Amino acid sequence: MSNSKTAIVTGAGKGIGEALALQLGRAGIAVCCNSVTNSGASVAEKIQRGGGKAFFVCGDVSKKEDVARIVGETVKTFGGVDILVNNAGVVLPGTLETTTQEDWETTMNINVTGLFLLSQACVPYLVERKGVIINVASSVALKGVKDRFAYTASKGAALSLTRSMAVDLIDKGVRVNCVCPGTTFTPSLDSRLAKSENYEQTKKEFIARQPMGRFGTPEEIADGIFYLINAGFCTGTMLSVDGGMTM
Repeated sequence: MSNSKTAIVTGAGKGIGEALALQLGRAGIAVCCNSVTNSGASVAEKIQRGGGKAFFVCGDVSKKEDVARIVGETVKTFGGVDILVNNAGVVLPGTLETTTQEDWETTMNINVTGLFLLSQACVPYLVERKGVIINVASSVALKGVKDRFAYTASKGAALSLTRSMAVDLIDKGVRVNCVCPGTTFTPSLDSRLAKSENYEQTKKEFIARQPMGRFGTPEEIADGIFYLINAGFCTGTMLSVDGGMTM
């Protein structure tokens, strides 16, 4: 893609978001690296050291004032927005019986409301540049997984919102697509495994979800996102990158 393109990547401080931000930077795309902690700053610095354009904005995607600042600073710095990747998310364990209202609301605020707020704030700029939105959902939007009640609901919403947004925006020249990753070995997953009673046993159980017999890598998920960014004939598309988990 042209080096005149600009992307906002939420949750860019680690894992899939970091891998994608670095890939976009290598492709000559200017990147706003957003994260709720300062981890996104080092990712922006990596892009800059590689000769790319990037900057960091700390912000919580579930807060409207933070979203306005993320988008506003991107437009001020790079002149507009061509690509929005709604990647920021949280995974809180729980079943119907054990999920607290607090965990439910936290999950929905970040995984669903954040997607809504960022997309809505970016729409005027995306329409102007005939841009694209990529929502990062999950294989759990397509297949039930134990102990992921609120997370599953939030990612099902992300998938359905992708289709709704695609229909609403197609006449305005904006494409909206969705990637559904399988279990991917990220710092977030590693920290959750570390909290289990038996790290190695739990890791084996998580790997067993994928018929390919291994975790996905952040770079593999980023490849799927990058494909849909560039796939001009795809809108309302759901791409599974899950090692066969949902086949």
